[in-house]
Amino acid sequence: MQKNTPDNSEQQNQERPPVVAIMGHIDHGKSTLLDFIRKSNIVDKEIGGITQNMSAYEVLHPVAAVDGKNATNKKITFLDTPGHESFSLLRSRGASVADLAVLVVSAEDGVKPQTLDAFKAITDANLPYIVAINKIDRPGADIERTKLSLAENNIFVEGYGGSITVVPISAKLGTNVPELLDMILLTAEMSELVGDVARTGEGVVIETNRDKSGVSATMIVKNGTIRKGMFVVSEKVGGGYTIAPVRILENSNSKPINAGTFSSPVRVVGFSDMPQTGSIFHSFNTKKEAEAYTEDAANGKEKTSSKNNNGNNGIRNKTQAYVLPIIIKANTSGVIDAIDYEINKIKNDRICYKILYSGIGDISENDIKIAAGKEGTLVLGFSTKIDGSAKALAERVGIEVRVFDIIYKLTEWLQETAQARTPKMEVEEQKGRVKILKFFSRTKDKQVIGARVEEGKISIGDIVRIIRRESEIGRGTVRELQQAKSKTGEITEGEFGAMIESKIELAPGDKVEPFHVVSK
Repeated sequence: MQKNTPDNSEQQNQERPPVVAIMGHIDHGKSTLLDFIRKSNIVDKEIGGITQNMSAYEVLHPVAAVDGKNATNKKITFLDTPGHESFSLLRSRGASVADLAVLVVSAEDGVKPQTLDAFKAITDANLPYIVAINKIDRPGADIERTKLSLAENNIFVEGYGGSITVVPISAKLGTNVPELLDMILLTAEMSELVGDVARTGEGVVIETNRDKSGVSATMIVKNGTIRKGMFVVSEKVGGGYTIAPVRILENSNSKPINAGTFSSPVRVVGFSDMPQTGSIFHSFNTKKEAEAYTEDAANGKEKTSSKNNNGNNGIRNKTQAYVLPIIIKANTSGVIDAIDYEINKIKNDRICYKILYSGIGDISENDIKIAAGKEGTLVLGFSTKIDGSAKALAERVGIEVRVFDIIYKLTEWLQETAQARTPKMEVEEQKGRVKILKFFSRTKDKQVIGARVEEGKISIGDIVRIIRRESEIGRGTVRELQQAKSKTGEITEGEFGAMIESKIELAPGDKVEPFHVVSK
């Protein structure tokens, strides 16, 4: 079932604003930071104001002219005080709501248990992140001691064994908050966040509410555009799906809008049931498309999204890619550049290699400590050695270390290791294709048809896709086959009769595609 723009439309990929989660210990200043950003930003009312009425809001941050580019204002969407528990809940259903995170740590207290809980939520989500050392205005503040506290807990910032950006701030006074916003935009730019404005909107439900106006949901659009007149589908509390006609659409300032695009928080009123927080929503141009989607999904079929069918800018693929973290040590910087180049050449849709840290010299105990902070990290050496203490620590904490002296041997081993670790993915492989010639009868969901094999084969028990005008409209199951007045288990050529069980009413001209599911 296709759920995208018309076939003749072209992708309109463009840079999209980041969605940022502010996380950390309960009294280290998350809310104070969000409040300062909220109150100190003036946002064009057409874009969306800043309000405490919703669980997400947008701000505009001025960016100076660089390399011939004009000065401009760039948008950032913040999730309002998403504690690590709430953040993990949003992710529990496979939703990827945030693009990056800011880990807030007090310059007075250092790392606390909730800091580590927040850090785990960030790393479990595989998010790029920035550390904000807050409360630098306090008499007991000690920035260097806080950095040491972070390193002792395997959070390695710049200057303390790692490459994580750290920004000392005072959320109360606003000290260095503009610099923090600069770093958020720079980190987002490095992540190359894009979206296709031409697609039907999809994203994540982050908040639901029921009042006198009905059931509403606050949602973050992660790709495409949602417009008034569309229909939104989301999973509902207790299971199943709920549909809302987009008659009332509001921005983060509770102002009516006609459309909302990627990274924007929007509010839709009029759901038939309470949507499930953390579920992925999809939008459709017609009610019929929305109902067909819910029927298909209710039958346990794969949910179709703009990402699944076209391009790499939706949600689902992001959760499917296996990220393999790597630390590289080599004898020269030139070799590191060459290894990085070769690693980038072997990336694909299923495997993403992330270099956490690279450096010149032997593999040290500190390198192993950095690796231990990210589960599954590999430590690779080229024309270098591993010292004794590092080797002992790696064996103790279970870090895999390999040393090479030929680059292609390194990349070959890395590719084999990544493939071995990549989770298997179930893929539908088409077995054949038949064309319906006649419709004979229907008893409940069982329909008798006449058809002809166009390619491949069809067998009793096959699950089939039903194709009408080159678009999937539903699925069914082959219950009986007959050819030359004899029942058979499989047809490979010619005309035949079949009984297919499906809620979709079949018609002459429809195509039926049997398939089987294989793991790859």
